[in-house]
Amino acid sequence: MPKFFVPEAALGARFLVLTGENAAHAKVLRLKAGECVTVCDAKGTDFQCTVSDVAPGQISLVVQCEEPSRAEPAVFCSVYMAFAKAEKLEHVIQKATELGAGEIVAFPSSRCVAKPDDKALSKKLERWQKIAASAAEQSGRGRIPQVRALGSFREAVLEASGCDLALFPYENEKTLSLRDCLNTGTYRSVSIMTGPEGGFSEEEVALAAENNMKICSLGPRILRCETAPLCALTAVLYASGALDRSADEKDGSHGKE
Repeated sequence: MPKFFVPEAALGARFLVLTGENAAHAKVLRLKAGECVTVCDAKGTDFQCTVSDVAPGQISLVVQCEEPSRAEPAVFCSVYMAFAKAEKLEHVIQKATELGAGEIVAFPSSRCVAKPDDKALSKKLERWQKIAASAAEQSGRGRIPQVRALGSFREAVLEASGCDLALFPYENEKTLSLRDCLNTGTYRSVSIMTGPEGGFSEEEVALAAENNMKICSLGPRILRCETAPLCALTAVLYASGALDRSADEKDGSHGKE
């Protein structure tokens, strides 16, 4: 079933209208009156709709029902990734969105190869948000993750440490594993903070530890900066049950045809 993001969609609405890019997409799909579509408010609510009228530049819909999106994980995962070369960060934004990240946050660290200035960063954030929106639509998400950037490593640590579980994967950690961290109990919010191409400095690791982040290992192999956050995110989602099929999918009532 086609799915469209309409951020201004309101709870309790009886009618919705697709315009702009959504209407253009609907035209490509050749939607006709009577067909069913899903509209999402990009905040976790899906509206099951029926096409009532097709006109140039707009598609009118009747809302049949609304419900929480089945595609959203119960645990909110924030992916903090140090600035990396453009294609690497864009890859993480796309794939983390597909996997189920709640937000992606870029930040500077001492060994970053790429550190965009304010003007360049503004344009990059616009592009990154579009990448997240496209990935969310393609993967059937009920939410478009916000893509943000922070001004300092310290700011990123202080923010990330506020989650129920704050993970800080580090290649030189030899004692605490990611599995150990995920077995500590239940959590509703998780932050994952990973470094740039050159990794974190010892001073940065110390600051994270001082703020009660879990310095942990992702295993005996050294992972690339674009691999580490996706590895950790997948493990968190698996441990929380977010990669299980829903009850509807198991009984065949909500699976793909």
